[in-house]
Amino acid sequence: MNIELINTGTELLLGAVLNTHQQWLGRQLAELGRRVTRQVTVPDSASAIRQAVQEALSRADLVLVTGGLGPTSDDLTREEIAALLGRKLQSDAGIAARIEGFFAASHRPMPDQVRVQAMVPEGATVLTNEHGTAPGLALLIEPNPFRPAGGRSLLILLPGPPRELRPMFQNQVLRLVEQIFPDVEPFATRTLRTTGLGESRVEERISVPLQPHLAAGLEVGYCARPGEVDVRLIARGPEASTTVKTAEQIVRQQLGSAIFGEGQETLEAVVVRRLIERGQTLVVAESCTGGQLGHRVTNVPGASAVFRGGVIAYSNQTKLHLLGVQAGTLATHGAVSEATAREMAEGVRRIGSADFALAITGIAGPGGGSADKPVGTAFIGLASAGATRVERQCNPYDRETFKWVTSQQALDLLRRALGAQARAGN
Repeated sequence: MNIELINTGTELLLGAVLNTHQQWLGRQLAELGRRVTRQVTVPDSASAIRQAVQEALSRADLVLVTGGLGPTSDDLTREEIAALLGRKLQSDAGIAARIEGFFAASHRPMPDQVRVQAMVPEGATVLTNEHGTAPGLALLIEPNPFRPAGGRSLLILLPGPPRELRPMFQNQVLRLVEQIFPDVEPFATRTLRTTGLGESRVEERISVPLQPHLAAGLEVGYCARPGEVDVRLIARGPEASTTVKTAEQIVRQQLGSAIFGEGQETLEAVVVRRLIERGQTLVVAESCTGGQLGHRVTNVPGASAVFRGGVIAYSNQTKLHLLGVQAGTLATHGAVSEATAREMAEGVRRIGSADFALAITGIAGPGGGSADKPVGTAFIGLASAGATRVERQCNPYDRETFKWVTSQQALDLLRRALGAQARAGN
């Protein structure tokens, strides 16, 4: 199956907005054994949009177009697609009513130009937008006049904002694709998520044990991000499920506790789930990460059951007066030290009356480092009833990446502690 993705938007080409659609849509389709074979980004230009779509339809079974469905003058996708296919635009009363309801519910006046979003090409299936006003559109083109052999192609038009596109794709588009292009070959896949190991180290550990299965058709892919590496296992054919299960067992044996989850599971979601299962609570104290750790935890639905709160102790005065770090500790060891991280963790645990406390202090840079504490140095403390443990890390990245990776290490420190507790039967 040939799938092509077209992202529209001049802002994407100018770098004003990060284009996350290719990564996200590609992953969603890959999980179902369907791969994007070509991706292109074009500006908000009538000719560019029309040319890109026509070229894609000349090759692809499925064409996904993102953006350009809004109400402003640079939203041209709807009109250009209708013109390309020779289909009239008609006002859809249901969409118009939804748009009016959307503005009424938010107690805002409705500009007249938003009504253009209710215009639908003849024969299109409307994809409901639960989070915005621009509906998606699906057009089955059969026969396809742009393909030499005719046949059929499915053209999907999606709104640009990710918060609108993603639920629409998951809840409506995938079902439609499976109906029109059912799989004829058995397919199985599994993604295992790891942390604490680099991409080359992960491959080094699993490549040799997996070699016999690779020769038999197993596909292995790696996706590395700051602080994480995903291992993707794919197999096709009658024995696909068995092949992937066997490969998964091998990977788990080789990588052990470095694996924290599956699929698209996040580390913070794993930690929150384990705390909920055990009826335990967490507080945090952050300096150099500036609230990143608490932000990640509170992004998880249900975190309120276990997360007591946090303190952003960015200055020494806050560490002293709120967390109870000793003046002598700061004078002797400095704000970025094992001793300070220890007292931060113990102090916030005492304040929050929680089972666990995580504390982070470090040097995000680009300045402030020294020979014994270079930029990127971080101390992470974990306090519990039994003991307080502090780990030193070196994360020499830009400030944003430093904050993310350091919060990742803190969450993983707690994850491993919870795993140790479970194994000990506590």
